[in-house]
Amino acid sequence: MVELMVVVAIVAILAAIAFPSFEATLRSNRVSTTTNELLASFALARSEALRSPGGAQVCSSANGTTCTGTAWDQGWIVWINIDGQGAQPVAADGDRVVRYSQAKPGVAITTPAGAANTSFRFDQRGFLVGGQRALTLASATCPTGAPLVRTFTVRPTGGASIARGDCP
Repeated sequence: MVELMVVVAIVAILAAIAFPSFEATLRSNRVSTTTNELLASFALARSEALRSPGGAQVCSSANGTTCTGTAWDQGWIVWINIDGQGAQPVAADGDRVVRYSQAKPGVAITTPAGAANTSFRFDQRGFLVGGQRALTLASATCPTGAPLVRTFTVRPTGGASIARGDCP
């Protein structure tokens, strides 16, 4: 019985030491997963824009059917804009949503102050309409100096890049 208590005590001590490290791994994994999903959504939008006469868009969406103009950390949609008009997918015009990505808990997605980055439109050549823009992804719990910040930049040519950064 004493041996069992010693083993339980040792396991408890090891778990207490390992848990904070595991939390950091979970935070890093959430940020990486969300960044990769955002990158895949933008790549899909760009490829769909090349196939569509009106291009395609990626916009923030809380409901998965329309561009709601809400924060990106509530979710986003990729939609084909058949006629190249409007800021919303309109089924009667032939527009259709091709991907909805729901928000991931524990990740904050922000735009630069004053930037109108709730929608990114790609023309039929795959170029970003409106010039280069960026989104910043970070863990909602971001300890100072931890490498849990990603800056997601979409260039005018339509290509995207990701830069790693540390929490402030």
